[in-house]
Amino acid sequence: MKKWLLVFLVLAGIWAWMPHKIPVKHEGQKVNVIVAFGDSLTAGKGAGGEFTYPAVLAKLSGKTVLNMGLSGETAAHAPQRLPEVLAARPQMVLIEFGANDFMRSFSRQTAVDAVGQIVDAVQDSGAIAVIVDTGGPGMDEYTKAYKKLAKEKQAVFVPGIMRGIFYKQKYKSDMIHPNAAGYEIVAQRIYKVIKPYLE
Repeated sequence: MKKWLLVFLVLAGIWAWMPHKIPVKHEGQKVNVIVAFGDSLTAGKGAGGEFTYPAVLAKLSGKTVLNMGLSGETAAHAPQRLPEVLAARPQMVLIEFGANDFMRSFSRQTAVDAVGQIVDAVQDSGAIAVIVDTGGPGMDEYTKAYKKLAKEKQAVFVPGIMRGIFYKQKYKSDMIHPNAAGYEIVAQRIYKVIKPYLE
């Protein structure tokens, strides 16, 4: 009896660590083009070029990943760039906003509503929407709100891309942004979550 219990616990542990495919809107379509839509973390400030997380993600996934990150952009203003994003005809859009809204003490609800607006537009275009949560210090309420939003709208949710990076200087290029090693971790975290929807 103890042997079967041990086997069960081992299998349960393996299952818990495996990436799980949660039903999302437009899943099952072939993904060729991914747009990474975000702020300086997406743009790759502190590393740039082949070391940005979208560039690393392209290598990991074998997909075309277009970097549409803009340093300093807030979630509140991001919807203005939606026409540019959708013009690329992506099958998946990574939506990474909120850190600048938080640092500037903008309304969190306004930021969450804006991300919701982006998700709606992306899904209306037929693409899979992925909400990428920063998970920076003090942003737990953003994480909760984005997770809830993703569930409500059947979007993919990537939690805390900066957790474990923010306070480790070996992964940082300045007080806020990752270096090449940090962006590698960010890309790996995002890839782990979206991989099931790319196959």
